Amino acid sequence: MSARTLSGLDLGACADRIEQLQNRDGMIDWIETGVWDPWNHGESAMGLAVVGREEAVHRALDALAARQNADGSWDGELGAGIPMDESGERIAPPAIPATARDTNFNGYAAVTVLRCALALDEPRLIARHFAMVERALDWVLAHQSEHGDIVWRAPDTGQPLDSVDSLRAGNASLFKSLECGLRLADALGKPRPQWATARQRIADALIGRPERFDREIDRSAYAMDWYYPVLAGVVTGRTARAHLEEGWSRFVVEDLGCRCVTGEPWITAAETAELALACLSAGRTETARSLLDDLSPLASSQGGYWMGWQYELGAVWPRESPSWTAGAILLAADALYALSPGSDLLIRHARADAWTAGARAGAGSQAN
Repeated sequence: MSARTLSGLDLGACADRIEQLQNRDGMIDWIETGVWDPWNHGESAMGLAVVGREEAVHRALDALAARQNADGSWDGELGAGIPMDESGERIAPPAIPATARDTNFNGYAAVTVLRCALALDEPRLIARHFAMVERALDWVLAHQSEHGDIVWRAPDTGQPLDSVDSLRAGNASLFKSLECGLRLADALGKPRPQWATARQRIADALIGRPERFDREIDRSAYAMDWYYPVLAGVVTGRTARAHLEEGWSRFVVEDLGCRCVTGEPWITAAETAELALACLSAGRTETARSLLDDLSPLASSQGGYWMGWQYELGAVWPRESPSWTAGAILLAADALYALSPGSDLLIRHARADAWTAGARAGAGSQAN
């Protein structure tokens, strides 16, 4: 893509910001002082891919593979628990961070590899990194309950699986990750019917077993729990549009963007960009365009975009411009303006039964 700016968004600055935060070993931290997890690393790598930063993408994917644990998981830092500094304006990562093996964060490797391969038009990346994806998804599915939901993290030693909570947004994201894993497997002629079955079970749980999610904490105030079932393709068509409309006034501040949490006067750039993707998934193109236009004032002087805006104080908060914020904006712009090959991957979705129905049809034809 030749243009650095598009509809008020400085896409070149977003890519530059991500590369500024990429370490020599290829890992992409949140900010200058650190914080790393595989999901946000992947979001950043995909952002680089859609604007053609080929070398940086290769380094990011190779680094992700190198950091994978033998069991297929990654240890990611728990960003939500990281404190602020004394000023209350900057993120202050502790010397010894709290980590977890988060199922959603681990499964996202499938989306990362497929999106990067499509954007760069490099199918060889699929073969190079499929083993990494396969180990990751198999590890994730070892944490699926008998009800179909997948718990959010690996249990502690001796802890029963069912005592760990399952998150609605995380399971919706895993629904998309499994779709991408299945597409990678198909590209290599390596069918994985167990992934298709697990994906169907996630959808069934999200739609038919709401009591399985957010059992420890009521997360209905979080925007991600609202829009992710649409963004990931669990809810589609008219139902998706009605779902977005139902929560719109709770989460969206006109001319500013999407709140992270209802009741808090804080809109965040990443959530706004992801909501734009959800709107595109539901066929609301002009709404998505408007959301991205609203982000222009959050362009950061240090590159990329500020994390968020505290609109009662009229101030940027925190004073950080994370790699993954830039990545989310690049991916939303790509989906809206078709900047790279495969730009519709995150907004066009296979049905829950796409692979399982095919498998049944194949079995039936063989029987005949």
